[in-house]
Amino acid sequence: MGTLFNEILTWLTSLGYVGVALGLMIEIIPSEIVLAYGGYMVSTGTIGFVGAVIAGVIGGTLAQCFIYWIGLYGGRPFLTKYGKYLFIHEHHIATAERWFDRYGTGVVFTARFIPVVRHAISIPAGIAKMPFLKFVLLTGLAAIPWSILFIYLGMQLGTKWDHIQSVAHAYTTPIMAIAIGLIVLYFVFKKIRTKRKRTI
Repeated sequence: MGTLFNEILTWLTSLGYVGVALGLMIEIIPSEIVLAYGGYMVSTGTIGFVGAVIAGVIGGTLAQCFIYWIGLYGGRPFLTKYGKYLFIHEHHIATAERWFDRYGTGVVFTARFIPVVRHAISIPAGIAKMPFLKFVLLTGLAAIPWSILFIYLGMQLGTKWDHIQSVAHAYTTPIMAIAIGLIVLYFVFKKIRTKRKRTI
């Protein structure tokens, strides 16, 4: 990890729980790294595990709320032009829109565990004016296991917390597979229910 990012991370996390939440909200550094460092701080006794998870959920949810509001008020043209500054590119937006259109609002939860669409799914949710409370609920629920996983791994890694991305792969791959499986099952269920309604 670059020296600048390391300095920013150290400064943020020196603020304790607030720093963990802020680190996730501004998204300068990937959430996995912020949470892993939070786990390292738990291992040193600087902060507590439960508090770190709560901070992770709050920060991760608020970060997605900002993207949702940009989609709601700025629309796709704004994001196409300025999304790169949020590390969201055109192909991310296009993929997220296809998923949202095909699978509906429920994908806001499952997509959080899948690369590429994990952050971008908030964009079509905002553009489609998905009910905000439902968006917050699904996003917050998805942030809980994500925060627990990376904070726990950070605790186990200790001073080697910066190896989180290589270690986490063994966990995130099956989680991603399960999430995709749930999306497919939801889509099949939705199709069957639609056909039944048409036959009634």
